[in-house]
Amino acid sequence: MVLTGAVREIREIGHSRRWLLGTAAGAGAAALTGCGLFDQADPEPPKPPDPLESLLAEAVALATAYDQAIVSQPGLRTRLAPLAEDHRTHAAEMSRLIGKPLASGPAPSASAGPATTVAALRQAELAAQKTAVAACKVAATDRAGLVGSIAACRATHAEALR
Repeated sequence: MVLTGAVREIREIGHSRRWLLGTAAGAGAAALTGCGLFDQADPEPPKPPDPLESLLAEAVALATAYDQAIVSQPGLRTRLAPLAEDHRTHAAEMSRLIGKPLASGPAPSASAGPATTVAALRQAELAAQKTAVAACKVAATDRAGLVGSIAACRATHAEALR
């Protein structure tokens, strides 16, 4: 064998070839253990999104839609401003409840005439009201009151826009 001289020197020190291979294998296993290759623990799965997050996003979107309508149709301000404020209040409360900061909506832009604007807002309120009712049916008991209130408010807004 080519390494007989080296093996003979190892034996003279008092170690065998098996000891040398075992030590090398042990050192390699120790190195791999530190890299997490053999970790058996599964990583913690990401938390599912809070059920109120979709309602929060919808409230912010509705408030933004009202703001856009007010900017493009100043004559509707007295009619639409209280409705926009309701959505901002709902968004702030949901944000506080789930511990997520409020995101701002897009900047206001121009839209169609007053009748078209009000009709579009009414349709958005009706769709949002259905979402809130569905969320209320599955909401935890400590949140059902808030979600029910939001659903009722959205239904009232739809009627106010009639």
